[in-house]
Amino acid sequence: MSSDLLRLATIGSVDDGKSTLVGRLLVDTRQLFDDQLDAVVNASERRGIGDLDLAFVTDGLRAEREQGITIDVAYRYAATPTRKFIVADCPGHVQYTRNMATGASTADLALAVVDVQHGLREQTHRHLCIAALLGVRHLVVAINKMDAVHWSPTAYRSVADEVETLAGDLEFATVLAVPTSALLGDNVVEASDNLPWYHGPTILRALEEAPAGSWTAARGARLPIQWVLRQPGGGRTYAGMVAGDALRVGDAVTLLPAGVRTTITTLTTLHAGAAQSAAPGLSIDVALGDETDAGRGDLLAVEPLPRVTRSLEATVCWFADRPLGSGSRLRLKHTTRTTPARVAAVAGVIDVDSLAVEAADELRANDIGLLTLETADDLVVDDYRDNRVTGSFILVDEASNATVAAGMVGHPAFVRPQN
Repeated sequence: MSSDLLRLATIGSVDDGKSTLVGRLLVDTRQLFDDQLDAVVNASERRGIGDLDLAFVTDGLRAEREQGITIDVAYRYAATPTRKFIVADCPGHVQYTRNMATGASTADLALAVVDVQHGLREQTHRHLCIAALLGVRHLVVAINKMDAVHWSPTAYRSVADEVETLAGDLEFATVLAVPTSALLGDNVVEASDNLPWYHGPTILRALEEAPAGSWTAARGARLPIQWVLRQPGGGRTYAGMVAGDALRVGDAVTLLPAGVRTTITTLTTLHAGAAQSAAPGLSIDVALGDETDAGRGDLLAVEPLPRVTRSLEATVCWFADRPLGSGSRLRLKHTTRTTPARVAAVAGVIDVDSLAVEAADELRANDIGLLTLETADDLVVDDYRDNRVTGSFILVDEASNATVAAGMVGHPAFVRPQN
């Protein structure tokens, strides 16, 4: 994954100003076409707003919400002279926690927006906890609506201290709190004259300087096999997306779960054709030095090898309205393999405020819990902390085919055990 592309998710509680902040970033960096800007102006006028309502830049689903249609993540793309961005603007309502988890699942960085007048609310706690669970290690926090507190450094410092304490508990690698007014544009793209006591970067500068390319990166190359391709004249190649580390021609690999050792003899990409190596996040097909019966759902791995198992201790974000308890049966989708699964035990629920594990025998909607899962077929897994691709899975309802949970292999290090 190239370091000049940053994937970020905007998170936080409803009405703290996430969509307005993203709108300000896109407008002030001139990312919108004239017709897009005209559409935002017209929408603002229809609502009786005299000035531009920046939330309309990303909040195109507001009318759908009024019709009872589920709010989704709004993805926007932007670029500056030094970096490209993929922005996932996640909904703040608690009932859309599943959408927030989707937006954060491939993010390098979380951009949290906190209203300085209210500080950290429960949903912001929940979002930051989920982002940390999903392996997001870098955090930029816009302490927003500073104009409403007359640009007070005391109000800023109070919220920034609260944010930094929680970020430390959640083990974020970096955290930066920036005082802003998304509505007025202060410290979003341009530095603010209203905040002479603040000497740090703007939101845009912080995003341009943040580490990137982390969501697919880990020790040990992995290639979950998605397709087996029959080649003209005979022979087969194996296609999938690289995860973990770069994969190279000549690499010694192990086909799992069978345990067959072989080597990569050729490597082909869609746009560049034959290549000597492929970075994480790139879709490729490879030829192997030995005949195998590899198929969809198998995995090629470079050492250190993942483990093969039918029993998982996992952390799960539960989305469905019906509770999940011991004995529940679902389908588990992990990389390119799908298998029946059963909940062997519910170990507890994580309290998003205290980060303690509370005793529970079931998970309810939007709970984050610790489970033991048993599967009908072998899975080839890494711990989620080691690899966000081979350490993640989803759970699917067998009757409705709806996705009802996002799961991570292993338990987070930052949670406190039950008393």
